[in-house]
Amino acid sequence: MKKQYIIPIFVPHLGCPNDCIFCNQKSISGQKKQMTKEEAKKIIDDYLTNTKPEAKQTEIAFFGGSFTAIDEKLQEELLQVAYEYIKENKVSSIRISTRPDCIDKKTLKRLKKYKVKTIELGVQSANDYILKRSNRGHNFEDVKKASKLIRRYGFILGHQMMIGLPESTKEDEINTAKQLIKLKPKIVRIYPVLVIKGTKLEQEYKEGIYKPLPLVKAIEICGQLVRMFADKKIEVIRVGLQSTEEISDPKNKESEVVAGPYHPALRQLVESSMWHEAILEKIKKLNVKVQEVEVTVNPMDVNNVIGHKKENIKNLKEYYDVDLIVKSDEKVKQGKSKIEITKLYKDFLEEKETIKSK
Repeated sequence: MKKQYIIPIFVPHLGCPNDCIFCNQKSISGQKKQMTKEEAKKIIDDYLTNTKPEAKQTEIAFFGGSFTAIDEKLQEELLQVAYEYIKENKVSSIRISTRPDCIDKKTLKRLKKYKVKTIELGVQSANDYILKRSNRGHNFEDVKKASKLIRRYGFILGHQMMIGLPESTKEDEINTAKQLIKLKPKIVRIYPVLVIKGTKLEQEYKEGIYKPLPLVKAIEICGQLVRMFADKKIEVIRVGLQSTEEISDPKNKESEVVAGPYHPALRQLVESSMWHEAILEKIKKLNVKVQEVEVTVNPMDVNNVIGHKKENIKNLKEYYDVDLIVKSDEKVKQGKSKIEITKLYKDFLEEKETIKSK
């Protein structure tokens, strides 16, 4: 498998027609100045200098803001810079992220000209009331129109959704996932809402109007959504904002996060929780008392089965008195497992009786 290497270029707040209630892109990206073609070239050169030899697929990604809503001249300048690296075979592709209401045929033709491969849409919710409540400035009909156009023009379609938006419920978020699945994206990102400094949401949080999702609840909902997308062969490429100096524990003075379900290993917590549920489901199907279970998985899945800080091993022992044995086997496909009940409680009792009789 070829390893993909992402060169991120942030264009914070460029092109955004309004400020979403939860958003402060300059804080999230850690970038205070606006992007120029000279700065973009410097970023790309710096990243390529440090590219690992095994990274065969290198992609330039324009994140933050709404790329297709920025001034057309600047769009062309940034795309031209990136395109030069494609022509020189130094990078393999370009991706952009943008708003659903900033996609039309003219825009897509421009992106096609510069060999953009992937377009990610900031969807956030399928509920128009929640979109309005969050000051998104678009509705879900815009999402549907943009998604269909993007796929029709041959781009890889990506969606970004959020959980824990003001007045959003778990049912809303499950429905959003269902609606996105109908639009057939190839990739999805799931972001639990964090309260960021300098946003309207921070004001609502301080006034007690908004209550962020507890971490446990965010893990539960994300796990359900990941499973829904996986069942339809849609890849979830990120769960939670990437940890940086700015996006870190709210207890850190340098952090821009005020509150919310932040964790530096959120995806691992979600996937570990999913494995925990799968193992428990297997155990509960047996009408016997299980003492030991052996799970064989691909080496890439071992850490998630064990759990963050061995939480799955600890929880199964503490709450169910079950010993978890984890083994790795490269023949097992990633995401799949062989779960075997290796010892029942009656076996344990029989062993004790045998020892006593001797």
